Amino acid sequence: MRVLTFNVNGLRSASRKGFLDWLPTSGADIACLQETRVPEVERAELKLGAAGYVGHYADALRPGYAGVAILSRREPDEIERGWGVPEFDDEGRLLAARFGSLWVISLYLPSGSLGPERQASKDRFLDAFPEALARFRNRGPLILAGDFNIAHRPIDLRNAKANEKHSGFLPHERAWLDWLFSADGGLVDAFRVVNPDPDQYTFWSNRGRAYEKNVGWRIDYEAVTPDLARTVQSASIYKTQRFSDHAPLMLDYEIGSPG
Repeated sequence: MRVLTFNVNGLRSASRKGFLDWLPTSGADIACLQETRVPEVERAELKLGAAGYVGHYADALRPGYAGVAILSRREPDEIERGWGVPEFDDEGRLLAARFGSLWVISLYLPSGSLGPERQASKDRFLDAFPEALARFRNRGPLILAGDFNIAHRPIDLRNAKANEKHSGFLPHERAWLDWLFSADGGLVDAFRVVNPDPDQYTFWSNRGRAYEKNVGWRIDYEAVTPDLARTVQSASIYKTQRFSDHAPLMLDYEIGSPG
C-alpha cells in the first residue's frame, strides 16, 4: 500500500501545475493533502473521478485558508472531521478516514512563522493534540500524515544552527516530536525507518533560490504505530515536477491496499 502526503499550497494551484495529472501515475492508494484552500462549490472542477480517486475534505471556516483532504482509490468506511477543539476544527486541521481496521489522518499543524500570535496558536495545538492522538491510537493501526511545520533534528534542515530560535525548529517544538516518536507518543517516523540520509527535504522557501540550492526542511511526515513501522518498505520524496513549495512524500507499506 502506498500512502502519499503533500502540502499542496492550494489544491487548485497544484492541479494547474499538473498534480492531479501526476497523482494516478504515482501509485498512491491514499493521498493526504494539506492547505487545500478550495471551497466546496469549486471541487467539481478538479475531476477527481477521472483521476481514479474519491475525495473527502475538512475545510476552514475562513475562505481560502488551510484545510485538509484525503483522496483514496476507494470510499473510506468511516470519516471524522476535527477532534472537538473549535480553534483548530474551525481551521480545517484534521481529517481522519478508516479503511477496514486502518485509520489514516491528514493533519496540518499551524505555522508560527507569521508572528507571536500564530506561534501561540501552534503551541496550543501541541498541548491539545496528545489527547486526541491517544483516542485514535487506541483504535488500531494508524498513519498520521501531514505537514507538522517542525523539523525534528539538525539532519532535517539545511541550516540548523541558524534556525534554533525560529519557529519550526524551536526547542519545545522539537521536544514535542521527541515525545511523539517515543513510547509515550506511541508513533514512529516512518521515513527514518528506511532512510537515515541527510539532505532529505520536503519544503523549500520561495526566497533565495532555496529549491535550486536544496536549502530545505523536512517538515512533512508519516508517523505510524509500531505495527505499521515494521511493514515500511520504502520512502521517497518526489521532486521531478514541482507542484508547490512542498514536495510529495510517499511511503510504501507491506500491507494490503484499501481497494
